Amino acid sequence: GRSMKNDQELLAGLKDATNGLLFMSESDYPIEIVSWDVAITPELLRQKAAAAADAPVEEQSLADFFGVVAGEQEWKNESQLATAKKYQALVQLLNDNLEGIRVYRIGRINMAVYVVGKSGSGKSIGVSTRIVET
Repeated sequence: GRSMKNDQELLAGLKDATNGLLFMSESDYPIEIVSWDVAITPELLRQKAAAAADAPVEEQSLADFFGVVAGEQEWKNESQLATAKKYQALVQLLNDNLEGIRVYRIGRINMAVYVVGKSGSGKSIGVSTRIVET
């Protein structure tokens, strides 16, 4: 099988891959790294997102979430294509080193997003950002 990075290598790789990367929706937010020793639950996600106890938690696939930002659409200019390649590298890094990755969107309109999977050591590792969809 593939050789997975250990947690330390993966976190270093994620730091590198997300450096200077913004996630664009109706507003632009930085991408942060997540590393938790506990399993993912809706309660945990709401707590981490500082969301209300009844805030909706929706799941999405990695491909759906990163589809537009990582795609090489014809309308993209050079700098947008360079950003897309960075996203492709980030998605690859997540895919290669984490099992069962899901994208969780918490809340409404201004949503916290966590892209998290299980590392080789059993930690919940990934990235988070915020998106605005009105």
